[in-house]
Amino acid sequence: MGVLEHEGLTGEIIGAAIEVHRDLGPGFLESVYENALCIELQRRGVPYERQVEVPVLYHGEEVGLHRLDLLVSERIVVELKAVKRFDDIHFVVVRSYLRAAQLDHGLLFNFAGITLDTKRVTSRWDARSIP
Repeated sequence: MGVLEHEGLTGEIIGAAIEVHRDLGPGFLESVYENALCIELQRRGVPYERQVEVPVLYHGEEVGLHRLDLLVSERIVVELKAVKRFDDIHFVVVRSYLRAAQLDHGLLFNFAGITLDTKRVTSRWDARSIP
């Protein structure tokens, strides 16, 4: 397997999320983890935008908006969860974010467990790409 695209950047984001989880642990709302992750990304000098609105288009017409938790370096969509476990719908939603934002790479974090659950998500829509 070759080197993953954006491996350095995603590694930095994952490292920041691990630091947040290590310090806060499980049990908080997603918004708490989002606030903390933004602080950690800023400490590391990683550019990000939060709660970015992305239009959803149908035949070139806007039909709604997606709101991304974080958009890092204008390339990586980051979605934060605090749930018992990931479900297929979490991956489908991140892929819809990627599609609307015309991006290929995302990260999905679940802060609810004893250890941080991290998944890389790509914009592929085939059945094999859903865990």
